[in-house]
Amino acid sequence: MHPAPLFKPPQSPRLRPEHRRILQGVSRSFDLSIRLLPPALQAPVAIGYLLARATDTAADTTALPLAERQLLLDHMTQAIAEPRTHETKDLELTRLTQAFAAQQKDPNERALMVALPECLPLLQTLSEADQASVRSVLGHITQGQQFDMTRFGPGLNALKTEAELAHYTWLVAGCVGEFWTELCGRHLTGYSQLPQAEMMHLGREYGMGLQRLNIVRDAGADLAARRCYWPEETLAQAGLTPAMLEQAAQTSDAGTLLALLPLYTQWLDRTQMQLADGMRYALALKPLRLRLASALPALIGARTVALLRQAGPAALTQRVKMPRHEMRALFWRVAFGLGSCGVLEREFRRGSDVDQP
Repeated sequence: MHPAPLFKPPQSPRLRPEHRRILQGVSRSFDLSIRLLPPALQAPVAIGYLLARATDTAADTTALPLAERQLLLDHMTQAIAEPRTHETKDLELTRLTQAFAAQQKDPNERALMVALPECLPLLQTLSEADQASVRSVLGHITQGQQFDMTRFGPGLNALKTEAELAHYTWLVAGCVGEFWTELCGRHLTGYSQLPQAEMMHLGREYGMGLQRLNIVRDAGADLAARRCYWPEETLAQAGLTPAMLEQAAQTSDAGTLLALLPLYTQWLDRTQMQLADGMRYALALKPLRLRLASALPALIGARTVALLRQAGPAALTQRVKMPRHEMRALFWRVAFGLGSCGVLEREFRRGSDVDQP
């Protein structure tokens, strides 16, 4: 019989069941990815995601007045940035989140906003290094959300340049790839077959590609909300304007959609390249669970890009997404293949095939 060790390493913090339910409610697919992560990564990623979803809800509820959303986001950003004890409670933030939650139509987002004052102290359960990483990535994300609110005010507004688009996609998603990689390098010795600097680059491109996918997939809804993420300088090359896209999204104007086709194809080509960077990232990972968690968004993204190619620019007038039965079939094929690199590569090629039935 061995004597009990004098020192036990600290256990990785875990989310309580009520926080896990909230996480599952606001994103079932990302909750699955988090469950696949090694235990040391689950808490910082989950806490960071919950707080990012809360700030995104505050920024993106366009039915509410801009000043009200900006005030709440300012309070949330400050509460995240400043270390607090469990006993410290921002009464004004609590008041604002409860009032905001009461106006939410989505029950999952309402539950998230109600729980926010209790979610903030979860940051304090992390190590100091992980707290710093979470605060840093959320600082970038909320900066992007503030940009969203100020740029897209009353009336139809658009991004101006490709450089502005690249910076925006880094703020709200590329930095998340860097955050994920930073955590892996800290907690998982020898986690990758590639150098850390290359993984940081691939992670950044991966995140930016996922955001570009969100933009093109949601373009119709964004135009209906009078937001255009297609840069004006790029549209001008095809003789188009944001107003013409807005009109086409409402009327399916054939001439405008045809003129958009080359830019639409270029957008998807660029997105596909960044998702391929994401697969390179995932395939370089050694722990199986980490590889699967990292690969799933790229696999789903590749299929979504293929569906968008099938739809063409008419996707502005309809909702395009990967059907649930296809997603379940994908998960089973990956599981039966034990998540091997060969299986993941094959599924990425399969998902990217426009002719797949």
